[in-house]
Amino acid sequence: MSINSFGHLFRVTTWGESHGPALGATVDGCPPGVEVDEAMIQHWLDKRKPGQNKYTTQRREPDAVKILSGVFEGQTTGTPVQLMIENTDQRSKDYGDIAEKFRPGHADITYWQKYGIRDYRGGGRSSARETAARVAAGGLARAALDKLVPGIEIKGYMTRMGAHEIDRDKFDWDQIDQNPFWVPDAKAATTWADYLDGLRKSGSSVGAVIEVVARGVPAGLGAPVYGKLDTDLAAGMMSINAVKGVEIGEGMSAAMLTGELNADEITMGRNGPEYSSNHAGGILGGISTGQDIVARFAVKPTSSILQTRKTITKSGEEAEIITKGRHDPCVGIRAVPVGEAMMACVILDHLLLDRGQTGGERGKIG
Repeated sequence: MSINSFGHLFRVTTWGESHGPALGATVDGCPPGVEVDEAMIQHWLDKRKPGQNKYTTQRREPDAVKILSGVFEGQTTGTPVQLMIENTDQRSKDYGDIAEKFRPGHADITYWQKYGIRDYRGGGRSSARETAARVAAGGLARAALDKLVPGIEIKGYMTRMGAHEIDRDKFDWDQIDQNPFWVPDAKAATTWADYLDGLRKSGSSVGAVIEVVARGVPAGLGAPVYGKLDTDLAAGMMSINAVKGVEIGEGMSAAMLTGELNADEITMGRNGPEYSSNHAGGILGGISTGQDIVARFAVKPTSSILQTRKTITKSGEEAEIITKGRHDPCVGIRAVPVGEAMMACVILDHLLLDRGQTGGERGKIG
């Protein structure tokens, strides 16, 4: 299987399967001299870790990361950083019943059609377990960003679960880390808990929308046409398992606005340009404006459910399927730290690209 890498200068290659002995990431291009250790990366992995509450899969994985190369005496050396996470709680027997069947809504059928072989144990490479490696790489990217551009903050949260959406008027940043859904609305968290608990008990699942914001990103990152910052952000978010749509800024809603409403008016402030709004999501012409960068992505419902569904077998016979095992009733919950990791990796990559092309020089205003 090819194309397991993303990024240009900060380049991440992930490897491993859901039920293999381990998975991880090889990160090439991280600048030297970045202070990092396993505990720093573990902090972010713990946000994504399964089995933390009844609203996520009950697979019990510590997701303990090991740094195998590229770090010496607590600092990156400029050589490839190898990150490994061992799988310790595989239960492959749960998937014996689907060895010959394809799960509706899952990549089982397309992997078979492309490769003529598939790892049915938890989905193998198509499993969302692969995203643990991205979060580990994102932890390294955050450490590098802290060194190169202190003050950058990346935060993700859920804005929708199924038919339930947050009330933007009640948006509270402090609530995001206070509930199991990473939702910035205490009342919504309570409602969503009851809703998801019912779905979980019925053996079903539901989709979600996640928003990721990056604050403190300097203006000038990205390049015109094929090197756009939002192009790589969209590709990064779209590559996350189960993601079916990505928006930057106003996104699809921009189609409902008039020109005068959509354009973010510019005035001159004491420290440079200031914008009256941020419909553009912090990116114009593929280049960051210095405003908050806002990306949003939609995650489909988990395909592995305990509801009987029609399918076919590898031999083409019609069949029915119920997927046993331990699955997330809303995979969007654990997609929040994954979205944060992809944002960190893409922004660091474009920061390094910009330094290589312009040396960080900027056009002066005022």
